[in-house]
Amino acid sequence: MNTVKKDLRALIVARLIVATTLLVAAVVIQFSTVSFLPLGPFYLLLAGPFVLTLAYILLLRWNDHYRTQAYFQIVFDLLLVTGLVYISGGIDGNLYVLYAFVIAAASIILGRRAAYLTAAGAAILFGALADGLVYGLIPYFQPDQAPDLATGRALYAVFLAWGLFFVVAVLVNYLSQSLARARQALTDAQRELDIKERQAAAGRMSALIAHEIRNPLAAISGSVQVLKDELALAPEQARLMDIVVNESRRVSQTIDQFLSLASPGRHVFVTFDLSQVMRETVTMLRMSGDLNGRTVVTGNFETTPAMFYGDPNQFKQVAWNLARNALQAMPGGGRLAVDFVREGGDALTIRFKDSGTGMTAQDRNRMFEPFYTRFEGGQGLGLAVVRKIVDDYHGRIDVRSEPGSGTEIHITLPGQEGRSTGGEKEAP
Repeated sequence: MNTVKKDLRALIVARLIVATTLLVAAVVIQFSTVSFLPLGPFYLLLAGPFVLTLAYILLLRWNDHYRTQAYFQIVFDLLLVTGLVYISGGIDGNLYVLYAFVIAAASIILGRRAAYLTAAGAAILFGALADGLVYGLIPYFQPDQAPDLATGRALYAVFLAWGLFFVVAVLVNYLSQSLARARQALTDAQRELDIKERQAAAGRMSALIAHEIRNPLAAISGSVQVLKDELALAPEQARLMDIVVNESRRVSQTIDQFLSLASPGRHVFVTFDLSQVMRETVTMLRMSGDLNGRTVVTGNFETTPAMFYGDPNQFKQVAWNLARNALQAMPGGGRLAVDFVREGGDALTIRFKDSGTGMTAQDRNRMFEPFYTRFEGGQGLGLAVVRKIVDDYHGRIDVRSEPGSGTEIHITLPGQEGRSTGGEKEAP
C-alpha cells in the first residue's frame, strides 16, 4: 500500500509537468502565430490539473484508500485528455497521444489489468468522440476545425489511435513486470547477503567459543561419567549425574553447530549412501527420545539407495537438523516423509515433507538466518548450518509451506561434475 501511495505522488508530479509543458507550449504558440485555435478555453481546461492537484494532495494526506484514489485520478485524466483532444481539433489533432501517459500511469500504479482497462477506456472515449464529430452528432469546437475527411480516413485514424493505446499498454506492462522482477531479485539478493553476513559473524564467534568452552566442557563431562561409574550413587545422585552429562552433550552439540558456520575446512569426500545416513539419523532420534511413538517416519530412504559423492559427516548434520526441525513442528505427532529422487543427469533431490504447523511468509523468508528460530528453546542454528552446507555443494533449497498445511523442503544437489570440488580431500 505504501508503494501505491508513492506512485500516486509521482503521478501527481508527472501530471503537473505535462500540464505545465502544454501551458508553456500554448503561450509560445500564442505569441508566435495567430492561426492557432482560441486559447481561452485551452487555458481553462489546462487549469483543471492544477486545481485537481490540490484536491489529490489533500486526499492523499487524509484518505488511505489509495487504489480507489488512483482509479479516480485515472478516470479524470482520461476525461481531461478527451477534452483537450476535442478542443484541439479532434481526429485531425495530435493530442490523443496524451492517452498513452494515462495508460502508462495505470500500469505502473495499478497493474496489468488496469492498464488494459484504461486502454479500453481511452479507445471508447476517442472512438465516441471521433464518431460524434464525423457523423455530426457532436459539433466541432470551432467550425474551421472540421476537416474534409472521408469515412475511410476517419476509421484509419481511429484504428491507428486504438493500436497505439494497446501497444503502449502491452509495452508498459512488460516493462513494469520486468521492473517488479528486478526489484524482487534485488530484495532476494539483499536477503541472501544478510544471511551470509550473519553466517560469517556466527563463524567468527564460533571459533572463539570453541576454544574457550569445548575442551573444559569435555573434561567436565568425562570426569562426571568416570565418577558415576566408580562411585556407589543413590538413584537421585545418579539422575543428577545423568543431567550433567546430557546437558554437557547438548551444549557440545550447540558448539558443533557454531563450528559448522565457521570458515570451511578440508573435508574427506567419499561416495556414500545418503539413505543409510537417513536411517542412522532416525535411529539416533529414537534413542534420544526426540522421535516418539506419535510420529511416523516414512519414505523411500528405507529401501532405495541414494549414492552421493561428498562428506558423510556434513550430510549427517543436514539430515539431523531437518528431521529435528520437522519433529518440533509436529508437537502432537504426525507424519514425516523423506524421499530421494534422481533428477536429470546425476543430480539428486532430497524431499522432507511433514504434516506440522507450517510457516508464515515471514518464517519462510527468515528460516535460514542464524539465530532465528520459531521454537522455544531453539538456538536458530540448525537450518543455517543446512543452508551453508547446501550452498557449499552449489545446491538449491526450495521451501513450500503455509500455516496449518505442513512444510515441504526440497534440496537439489548437483552431481560431482556440476559443482566445484576446490578444497576437497579424497579419502585414502
